[in-house]
Amino acid sequence: MTELAPVLVGAAPLSPADVVAVVRHDAPVLIDADALARVAETRRVIDGLAADPNPHYGVSTGFGALATTFIAPDRRLQLQASLIRSHAAGTGAEVEREVVRGLQLLRLQTLASGRTGVRPVVVETYAALLNEGITPVVREYGSLGCSGDLAPLAHIALAAMGEGDVRDASGALLPAVEALAAAGIEPLTLVEKEGLALINGTDGMLGMLVLALHDLETLLLTADVAAAMSVESQLGTDAVFAADLMALRAQTGQAESAANLRAFLGDSPMVASHKGPDDGRVQDAYSLRCSPQVHGAARDTLAHAALIAGRELASVIDNPVITVDGRIESNGNFHGAPVAAVLDFLAISVADVASVSERRTDRALDPARSHGLPPFLADEVGVDSGLMIAQYAAAGIVSELKRLAVPASVDSIPSSAMQEDHVSMGWAAARKLRRAIDGLGRVLAIEILTGARALDLRAPLQAGPATGAVRDLVRTVAAGPGPDRFLSPEMEAVTALVQSGDVARIAKEHTHG
Repeated sequence: MTELAPVLVGAAPLSPADVVAVVRHDAPVLIDADALARVAETRRVIDGLAADPNPHYGVSTGFGALATTFIAPDRRLQLQASLIRSHAAGTGAEVEREVVRGLQLLRLQTLASGRTGVRPVVVETYAALLNEGITPVVREYGSLGCSGDLAPLAHIALAAMGEGDVRDASGALLPAVEALAAAGIEPLTLVEKEGLALINGTDGMLGMLVLALHDLETLLLTADVAAAMSVESQLGTDAVFAADLMALRAQTGQAESAANLRAFLGDSPMVASHKGPDDGRVQDAYSLRCSPQVHGAARDTLAHAALIAGRELASVIDNPVITVDGRIESNGNFHGAPVAAVLDFLAISVADVASVSERRTDRALDPARSHGLPPFLADEVGVDSGLMIAQYAAAGIVSELKRLAVPASVDSIPSSAMQEDHVSMGWAAARKLRRAIDGLGRVLAIEILTGARALDLRAPLQAGPATGAVRDLVRTVAAGPGPDRFLSPEMEAVTALVQSGDVARIAKEHTHG
């Protein structure tokens, strides 16, 4: 495997590609030297405030509802450690490795900004944990998305202190103190302000948003591929996707999706076989004809979510924060509302794209609507059930996706003795979106498996270059039409082709223009 180039942290905002490279593909991180100098300079401001007899939040006071309690200098090390230990209160299943690495990386980016007041050693320790592949155990539940992802980030900080459990680069579970010792990393002893700086951020929900954007870009192209296979194999028309028709409506996502459909269907002998005045079909059903409109709406949602993610990646989220002119100020930038809203918006679009995909699959299996295909694409009708239950699986997933589309961000529950009385639930929005994206990939895989079999059953009519290439790719993991067989492994294998991006890649490679 080719070693990935290092990602520089602190010199400029991280790009979404940077985030994916580090958290999913283990690209190393480097800390910008100028950023470390800014970190040291800002730390001197905190040291000055620590010596001030007047209280300063996060430096010489308690936290949350205890913000008015002054903490004497000889108790402040205990204060910082207690903050992390008490806030590392997650429960439930372990969160996925890439999500935890997202927490680590995005908090590192904020620490390297020089606006949080931590010492350079904290920045260097977080970078070392990432580069050594040490992944703290973070639990499913614990974040309300305000004050940021407190509990998940506290689990990260706890590991940096040499406490709690982690997984090493091989995935083995072990105590953090052992993993740090094996990597030659000195556990942190946190001083004034550092505890808060490590846990006040939207890093968990933002990391999951960036990963979702990356995955959905591929899945929406795959949805266009799947729709093309359905239109083609059900003897539909590509005339409705014409550029001049799309230009009548100024929706950019729709135009992009229609352009993909034209490219995937343009050289199809199967589509050409029924064009012209002899084609008695007036118009196709909505699930075929309106594919660009539905897929395009999701593309526009994706573009808006990417705009919000880009802004958040360029932000410094901490409370209190050290301003450029050296003031320490409380603020509410940790509130996850902007990120939570687009996470929910994406879940709605995911459900919609999966819903229209399942409808196209169902049409292919119904002899009353499939224009000459056998019932359920079965080999010996009556003896064989064909893909009947594959459609059941798609329908079940779509039903769940509708439930997952219910917004998390409209909910709020007060915490911290009513000090934190309105929260974003952005972490929950991100967690359900991850499940929804997995479901979308499976629904599209079922449509592609169905489309591939339907294309074969149209012989001697031939598929176009792009759709035919996808059908041939499917045939490397799933056999063609024939008697019923154990179907689940084929569905899983095609799902892997979809989620890896291979389906979208093959279709693009065989598209002219």
